[in-house]
Amino acid sequence: MVVSETLSADGYVTRVNGPLVEIRGLQGVAMFEVVLVGESRLAAEVVSIQDGTVSAQVYEYTGGLRVGDPSVGTGAPLVARLGPGLLGSTRDGLLRSLSGGAAWLTPGALGDGTSATSIVEANEAGTPTRSTRSRPWSFEPVAAEGDEAGPGTRLGRIVGAGSVEHRLMVPPAVTSGRVDWIAEPGELTEDSPAAVIAGQEVALFESWPVRRPRPARSRKEDAIPLATGQRVLDLLYPVRLGGAAAVPGGFGTGKTVLLQQLAKWCSADVIVYVGCGERGNELVDAMSDLAQLTDPRTGSRLADRTVVIANTSNMPVMARQASIATGMTVAEYYRDMGHDVVLLADSTSRWAEALREFSSRSGQLPAEEGFPANLASEIAAFYQRGGRFETLGGDTASITVIGAVSPPGGDMSEPVTIHTERFVRSLWSLDRDLAYSRHYPAVSWQRSFSRDADVVGNWHVAEGRANWPHDRARVISLLGEGDRLASVAELVGLSALPDHERMVLLGARLVREAFLQQSALSENDATCSTAKQLALVELVLAVHDATIELATSGVSAATIEGFDLSDVVRARDEVGPDDAEGVQAISTTVLERLRAVS
Repeated sequence: MVVSETLSADGYVTRVNGPLVEIRGLQGVAMFEVVLVGESRLAAEVVSIQDGTVSAQVYEYTGGLRVGDPSVGTGAPLVARLGPGLLGSTRDGLLRSLSGGAAWLTPGALGDGTSATSIVEANEAGTPTRSTRSRPWSFEPVAAEGDEAGPGTRLGRIVGAGSVEHRLMVPPAVTSGRVDWIAEPGELTEDSPAAVIAGQEVALFESWPVRRPRPARSRKEDAIPLATGQRVLDLLYPVRLGGAAAVPGGFGTGKTVLLQQLAKWCSADVIVYVGCGERGNELVDAMSDLAQLTDPRTGSRLADRTVVIANTSNMPVMARQASIATGMTVAEYYRDMGHDVVLLADSTSRWAEALREFSSRSGQLPAEEGFPANLASEIAAFYQRGGRFETLGGDTASITVIGAVSPPGGDMSEPVTIHTERFVRSLWSLDRDLAYSRHYPAVSWQRSFSRDADVVGNWHVAEGRANWPHDRARVISLLGEGDRLASVAELVGLSALPDHERMVLLGARLVREAFLQQSALSENDATCSTAKQLALVELVLAVHDATIELATSGVSAATIEGFDLSDVVRARDEVGPDDAEGVQAISTTVLERLRAVS
């Protein structure tokens, strides 16, 4: 059967309830198959089949869809079309292009020029779907005819597909064998064959089901930290390459700004930024910044190593659910090339709300606060797809997953936050009081944690930073003791505390103001190298030790508190992001002046 422009089909819609559509008459459909609904060919995914009734979640706006409208199966699951051109682009949750300022797509369009009708026709004919676009890409082979090749083998590179090397790898579905033919250096269109392996064509593009994790040889457990450029994260709550971190925080605490800082300055090769259900103006601001910033690693635009997947709050709700899986599939695609990838999801709460809405409409038994009973399993499956792997090609690469959580009213006991804390390695909890006092990043040292801190500390020691674990332990101890004494001082007054304890309060204040605070708008302070981080923390701890010595020698606490320590606070902003020597020079000057206090 060839589907006509009017989409004649055996299936027909019997019920429409928001994104939920029930269909009867479809024969031979399978779970998670994509079906096309209505005259506009809206994409929907089968989620249940019972007594001849197919229930599907529609990934587009269902306004105008009516009972009796036709429906047809495609014979394929929801797939992502992967290839050159992703870096630097903006896509929706189905990986359809939103580049060029487009905010909406014609219903049924796939964004790559492929019509929904052609999918059905191609599946029935047993031929691969071809894009109607034919943009040429410059191909440089590295394999040769006669070479043995299999899944993960590198065949060549695509020039001009982003600021990181785009490697053409043998897809996982291809059987191992000899390279019968490989294209000469030159331009190839998107679907032109680049090589033939044991009679199987390999093109520049491939399709992969977004629900299925891409395979790897093995998972690695070694702990190499992801450098974020944010001092509070890198020192106090580090996350390893291939780890998982969550950023819970109420409205106005700075989640989006922190994720944008990570996108700009972390040490990953590729950034996949999933804007899932957040406000469109925030995503536009992030995209504008990425387009204007120069990548210090490559010298090109920062956007050229970033893939943005946009499903903002005004887009169809179920596309949020797809966008998380699509973003992870894109991250796995670049991981298989041997790149370290960071996936930023803003926010997983909006994704969970999409799950809740659909489960409610489909009549599933609700669990806590109306979320589906499998919420914990869904969250675990998402974070589990991250990790550090040996790829099929033999490279070591990683996907670090960082998800923002937006608890309603800042309630950290709600289900999404609680379940997320169970499955992540690092928790960067944002505090409303810190944010309202203009302390940014507003990461709470009382609610945050890192399960990788010890192994990351061992890595730093092996790299020659022997003081890293000790400095971290001292900072955490000083912050905790400072919080305890601040509560006492509120009751009895600062003057009632012994001089030694007043110096602890002073030291804790210096840690907060001179080290933990970091300005995203400062040229010198937006990011911070590991060397500068250690120089700053050692400056603060040295000043704290000096004040303790002065108090012990008999100098009054009031005299020490009146000493001008503004140079210590300004050090982070007055020297460059890599200038550890500049911080050490300030430390020498301040300590000499302190020793002269009497």
